[in-house]
Amino acid sequence: MRHPLGIVIFAAVLAGCQSNPVAEAPEHTPDRLAEINTQLGVEYMKEGQFETALKKLKKAIDIDPNYADAYSVLGLLYSRLGENDKAESTFKKAIALTPRESAILNNYGQFLCRQGRSDEAQDLFARALANPLYATPEVVHVNAAICALEQQKDPAAAEKFLRQALELNPQMSAALLQMARLSYQQERFLPARGYLQRFAEVSPHTAQSLWLGVQIEKRLGNRDGEASYAMTLKGKYPDSDEARQLLETAP
Repeated sequence: MRHPLGIVIFAAVLAGCQSNPVAEAPEHTPDRLAEINTQLGVEYMKEGQFETALKKLKKAIDIDPNYADAYSVLGLLYSRLGENDKAESTFKKAIALTPRESAILNNYGQFLCRQGRSDEAQDLFARALANPLYATPEVVHVNAAICALEQQKDPAAAEKFLRQALELNPQMSAALLQMARLSYQQERFLPARGYLQRFAEVSPHTAQSLWLGVQIEKRLGNRDGEASYAMTLKGKYPDSDEARQLLETAP
């Protein structure tokens, strides 16, 4: 079963847990009903309606106790709710059902990394990447990079993972933004600018990317560029943490 993951943000990770539609399966079969309820759970999670999402995912599992995708999405939901013990046991159930499913290994790896268990996470990412049929390995590379950078404090490994992601998909916005951030942290400001410009060509700016742009242009001495990013940040995301940081650091 292949999972079309797209980008390394929560909503996209959820989307990656959905199976491809089973065209030959009638709507009333248990397999199809479990899939439909899992997809509904995904959509409710995207909307922040976690209680309804929980009901749909539990219904999917009641219909088909062996539907691994439902357990994987449920693990993500428990993680969002801070119920980490339940999240881990649910991820383990999903992997027990489909031990080679890359999307599920990737989701569990992200969870473990957020728990500070980065070595275990990297092992899961490596297992996910070992599947030659996985449709979007660049997603796993980016998650491995984030884990290497934020938990293992290994920028060299993070850069290697990000470059591998961009070799597979040069327009992957998450990888471009992470490379811009990593380049800035390493005081390579011109490459940071380049990666951020490439990011803006394929994705709308976020508060985080605009704040990064402010910082990059400031270090490059480009007052016009810095002011442009700052004005956009204040105009589009006035209540964001990044806009607050901008105000706090203004002369």
